[in-house]
Amino acid sequence: MKASQGKNTMLTFEAAVTTLLNAVSCKLSAEMMPLSSCLGRILTEDINSPLQIPSYNNSAMDGYAFKFSDLDAYASFRVIGHSLAGHPYHQVVPAGCCVRIMTGAELPLGLDTVVMQEDVLVHSAGCIEFKQKVSAGSHVRLAGSEIEKDTLVLSAGQRLGPLHIGLAATLGFAKLPVFRKLKVGVLSTGDELVKPGEGLRDGQLYDSNRFVLAAMLKRLDVELVDFGWVADDPSLLKALFQKVADEVDVLITSGGVSVGDSDYTKQVLAELGQVDFWKVAIKPGKPFAFGKLNACWFFGLPGNPVSAIVTLDQLAQPALRKLAGEKLIQTQLFEAIASQTFRKKPGRLDFQRAFVEQSNGRLTVRPVGKDSSGMLTSLIDANCFAILEAERSDVAAGELVKVQFFSELLN
Repeated sequence: MKASQGKNTMLTFEAAVTTLLNAVSCKLSAEMMPLSSCLGRILTEDINSPLQIPSYNNSAMDGYAFKFSDLDAYASFRVIGHSLAGHPYHQVVPAGCCVRIMTGAELPLGLDTVVMQEDVLVHSAGCIEFKQKVSAGSHVRLAGSEIEKDTLVLSAGQRLGPLHIGLAATLGFAKLPVFRKLKVGVLSTGDELVKPGEGLRDGQLYDSNRFVLAAMLKRLDVELVDFGWVADDPSLLKALFQKVADEVDVLITSGGVSVGDSDYTKQVLAELGQVDFWKVAIKPGKPFAFGKLNACWFFGLPGNPVSAIVTLDQLAQPALRKLAGEKLIQTQLFEAIASQTFRKKPGRLDFQRAFVEQSNGRLTVRPVGKDSSGMLTSLIDANCFAILEAERSDVAAGELVKVQFFSELLN
């Protein structure tokens, strides 16, 4: 599990993500849940269709159904019945006759073509004539043309969205097998932190990290446990970590993983668990801790707000998805033209907060706010990360930049 590092070396972003994903695996049990409770849940197994869709040949339009070959012998057709959705016409349709049919209604046996009602002349004698040429099989949805029976329709590891749930209902599933929710605890550390709503004294800050991290995690549909705040006290940290490790699948902390004199998180974790402390070559978010406390996975995020948010989004998120049983998909990156200068020093992969928009058919991107890991406002007005390569220096206006739109965790 551990990534070996020299004292002054840093893991690349790619190596850090690879190490995380290679270390973790889903151990969650499965449960059958009603469709109404499946939004955001993750399938444990492949789902094949128990039937064909459509189940029968039906009309795609309001009109008249007839047998196309009858056109060779008949110039007009006599209407002998109606086929409505849920109320099919089951009688034999003689040659030269047709059936009034509504959208979605089943085609009577032997009929194979529908003419739209706008394309016919209706006579008082109950007959119709066609205003224009009709093609064989027009406006007919054939049985099984959307889904054939036994076709794979939903894959194991799929996070279920509204459309997946709608498809399952279409196929008659009342319940689906999903993993139980990943149980994730959130904890803030630091003597300087105060709960929002209380008064601030000199040197104190409101604890914002716990709230923003919890809100991000809720977007992953985990079972969230808020462990609040703990002071920079080794004995308190040790007691809390020992308790928490038996209650959740994952513990995420912010603060205490840097090199300050009062950053005791590292000291306590080294005593209790198998935890590695990394320097990751990214900005913001260089200090990062990862490992286990007994069976509980641990992610130690930096204390600066933007650093905590970026490391949760970029490093912890893919590992959390895998732990939850989700099949991962590759992050989409786009190219945009810098409309303003991006300031950067070579050395680390930089996730700069930026705003991307379309201009003259091309994506353009500009930096947003001040580039400080302590300024949450630098994320508020952004809609993407401008990802600047480690070796890159300042980016001039007009140069190409890779951008990553904010994930659902940040929107």
